[in-house]
Amino acid sequence: MLAKDLISDAIMPLKTSDSGLIALNWMEEFRVSHLPIVNNHDFLGLISESDIYEMNSYEEPLGNHSLSLQKPYVTEDQHVYDVIRQVFEQKLTLIPVIDANNHYLGSITLQCLVKYFARLAAVDNPGGIIVLEMGIRDYALSEIARIVESNDASILSLYILTLPDSSRMEVTLKINRIDIGPIIQTFNRFGYSIKASFFEGDLNDTLRDRYDSLMKYLDI
Repeated sequence: MLAKDLISDAIMPLKTSDSGLIALNWMEEFRVSHLPIVNNHDFLGLISESDIYEMNSYEEPLGNHSLSLQKPYVTEDQHVYDVIRQVFEQKLTLIPVIDANNHYLGSITLQCLVKYFARLAAVDNPGGIIVLEMGIRDYALSEIARIVESNDASILSLYILTLPDSSRMEVTLKINRIDIGPIIQTFNRFGYSIKASFFEGDLNDTLRDRYDSLMKYLDI
């Protein structure tokens, strides 16, 4: 997944002639704390809510003030992991996407990233969840997949969390089966440590409502 595939066209960029008050109103409407500033098609920078609060007057044009952020952006062909790294490191609520000519193409919001990973993690698919704990050197994806598939099941998603100040890790599996008891037994036979398991079953009305509510909230 590339940055250009996650662009939201719902975010309107600011102009240098726009005032801080306009920027604050748009931030509230779009539920973000940052907005891009664009001159025609050229990307000039990203203004933050705190930048505006430091202005002498909210009625002054944005072009009269310097920006605290060092022109953060990603190019259209960068991978989604590069997007996440920059958003995390600079604590952004959105990040602009530009082309090779510094032309503004749109922005990727936190909401876009959450929706992407919700789908990537198969959140809306029924099934069970198994959390394994193991040493980093003991991790073998092929063996984990073989154990799951030997029980006529498939891995819908898998993600890894390295435990801080440790040589151990957690591996979280989303399985496409409701009854994951036999899979857990097989992992136990092979000496795996089961840290947690969750039997989701078919998404009940409460879980489905929560998922649908999240997706509606993220649609801006």
